[in-house]
Amino acid sequence: MPKLSVIVPFYNVQQYAPDMLGSLRLNARPDFEFVLVDDKSKDETPAILERAVEDLSQVAQVRFVRHEENGGLATARNTGLDAARGEYLTFLDGDDWVARGYLGELLASIESLGCDFVRTDHVQATGRARTIVRHPLGRRGEVLNPREAILPTDRSTSVDYAYAWAGVYHRRLVDRGLLHFTDGLRTAEDRPWIWKLHREAESFAVVNLHGVFYRRGVASSLTQIGDARQLDFIRAFDQVVEETAADREADRLLPKAVRTYCAIIAHHLAEIDKFEPAVAKQLRAMSSAAIQRMPQELLTDVLDRMDLRRSSKLRRLRRRITTAKAAA
Repeated sequence: MPKLSVIVPFYNVQQYAPDMLGSLRLNARPDFEFVLVDDKSKDETPAILERAVEDLSQVAQVRFVRHEENGGLATARNTGLDAARGEYLTFLDGDDWVARGYLGELLASIESLGCDFVRTDHVQATGRARTIVRHPLGRRGEVLNPREAILPTDRSTSVDYAYAWAGVYHRRLVDRGLLHFTDGLRTAEDRPWIWKLHREAESFAVVNLHGVFYRRGVASSLTQIGDARQLDFIRAFDQVVEETAADREADRLLPKAVRTYCAIIAHHLAEIDKFEPAVAKQLRAMSSAAIQRMPQELLTDVLDRMDLRRSSKLRRLRRRITTAKAAA
């Protein structure tokens, strides 16, 4: 069994894949396994990966899986999870990269702490600029209860720092069904995932590591493209609210889920001009329906506590729903 499996999906990243693959080589060990998943790329990414497999196989264990159809990031990560054999697992994205020696330090952190999963900081790379982005939790190197890190409701917490690649996870989480993503989600795939992880895992810690370089502003990144795939955030947060409502501590945790959902809707509505006209119309309709599905008494309380800019936008959307119902 490999000590650490590193799952890396790739899709149309021929410009950036060499950086990621080169950084993997700088981190390679014989007891590391690199699981490379090509999600039916249409550019030269598959050829780059084929050459890299031969090179990386000299210094680590390598698995290369190719999708027959494009399934999106969540599905590609699930493919990697199903193929991975490591005692510990981590994720990376094909257009990012990691610092030399980072993966060894990451593995050492979870082995020393003995918890279910460990979360890290990261470096945001925008052009030539580099900015350290810290996990919201200030307590470092201490084993904690993941459920307690979901709150407070009105502050940024662990579930708001959803990056799957900012951490490392014990295989027992796979065995418990906590590491797989909702199949087919093309955006916000890490939101239901991080909520489930924090509700159901038993222990975690945050450590002062920031060796992942997260590339922002990539033209091909889904966050930069205003097409219908962006609307998957609705399905993702519907799942968060539904699952949290069924939790044994729903009264305590659900306000956080609803507030976060509202904040994400407001964010997308504020950037509606980046969407294609038909998608923008669909965004408004789907956002209205989402607000209607939320627990209304709780929604009122959330909007009363939210800042005026976002709450006003959401109240207008909610009023349109009420007016339409009255007219009907």
